Amino acid sequence: MPAHRVVIIGASTTGLFAAAAAAGSGRAVTVLERDVLPPDPVARPGVPQGRQPHVFLHRGLLAAEQLLPGFRDDLLAVGAVSFNTAQLAWLNAQGWANRTSRSFEVLSTSRPLLETTLRRRVVELTGVRIEGGRQVVGLGATGTRWTVSTADGAEFTADLVIDASGRNSRAAAWLGDRLAGAVRTTQIDARIGYATRRYRGNPGIGDLPGVLIASTPTTSTGGLAISIEDGHWLIGALGAGDDRPPRDVAGFEAFLARLRDPSLARVAQRLEPVSDVNVHRQTANRRRHYDERADWPDGVVVMGDAFCAFNPVYGQGIAVGACEALLARDAINDGMPPGAARRLLRQFDKLVALPWSVATATDLQFPTCQQNPTRLGALQDNWAKQLEKLSVHGNARAAFALSSVYHLMAPPRRLLQPALIWASVVGGLRGYGPANPRPAALPE
Repeated sequence: MPAHRVVIIGASTTGLFAAAAAAGSGRAVTVLERDVLPPDPVARPGVPQGRQPHVFLHRGLLAAEQLLPGFRDDLLAVGAVSFNTAQLAWLNAQGWANRTSRSFEVLSTSRPLLETTLRRRVVELTGVRIEGGRQVVGLGATGTRWTVSTADGAEFTADLVIDASGRNSRAAAWLGDRLAGAVRTTQIDARIGYATRRYRGNPGIGDLPGVLIASTPTTSTGGLAISIEDGHWLIGALGAGDDRPPRDVAGFEAFLARLRDPSLARVAQRLEPVSDVNVHRQTANRRRHYDERADWPDGVVVMGDAFCAFNPVYGQGIAVGACEALLARDAINDGMPPGAARRLLRQFDKLVALPWSVATATDLQFPTCQQNPTRLGALQDNWAKQLEKLSVHGNARAAFALSSVYHLMAPPRRLLQPALIWASVVGGLRGYGPANPRPAALPE
């Protein structure tokens, strides 16, 4: 039976992209959100990382444009900052990144502005209704139809239910006896935490759109300063295990001061703070293997963080949600025949494989992570470090290959180009040449 009535659980970015995917062809789409949704771009409880930095990776931006043509222009119109990631002053484990290489556009905004702009576009779509203050508490079925129950006693009937409720999804519990046994879950947690404060003013760093001091397994502290709308800046600090940035202002500033480069602390001193320090520590990578279930029921789809959640520090979640929505749109337009939900979950599993490997390969290297990397994972991480070394010594091809994979624009085999392998051999034999200089605009 075609999915004429679609209920989506969760009105965060993935749920909104799912609504855009389901809209059309006479379908009625209802999005149920636990939070009361504010009309203005302010943080809300259901998005615990809402005050932290967000960038829209290029692959996600392309997917969003396919779902909602003109969405990029919508974001620019409300103040989103567009820049090429090669423009960042980026200090990785090997040195300063190559700022002359090619890379990809990202849009930088506060999370509330991104979400509010997206919600305004989606609610304009024919047949879409978004209802805040509706906490979903149950999911039942009668024949081929599903009933979604909310805490206030309301019930919503659907041909298709999409769970986009995030990390704390209760899909497996709601399905109950329909699933024989527990759902296999993989979790990789390096106990990373970060803290962010919002500022305004001129940081005096020329045309640099931001500064990133990457954390490494040997130096687990790092941070970021990035420009957003309204001439504001977000400055964040990151650490692992017992060395995570604190909530108090004095502790936050002291944390910035001991990073391996002084630029973030100096930038913060040049700006005027306009918020408290906000911390976030729900950073485990968690993958629920719903795609393995032969007993998965028709008419239910799980996506976004409810399916696979990444350490948010890598900025992949929004982009992955948009890409999943494109796959969901094709399946919904095909009528969701029997078995379509499970096939869609298998497609999601293939889609998340690359961002999962990017996020977990790094997190597994931290001593605060209880799991050990696989032999293959260790080889891949060592090769990525070798390409980083080439990049910080001026190899633009290596820089672009790494950027292509990071932005989910190319498969990992892009990192195995013969020219890169040869450059690595030559570098090992003859030396890598001079390293990229520290950007002159950065304060000492």
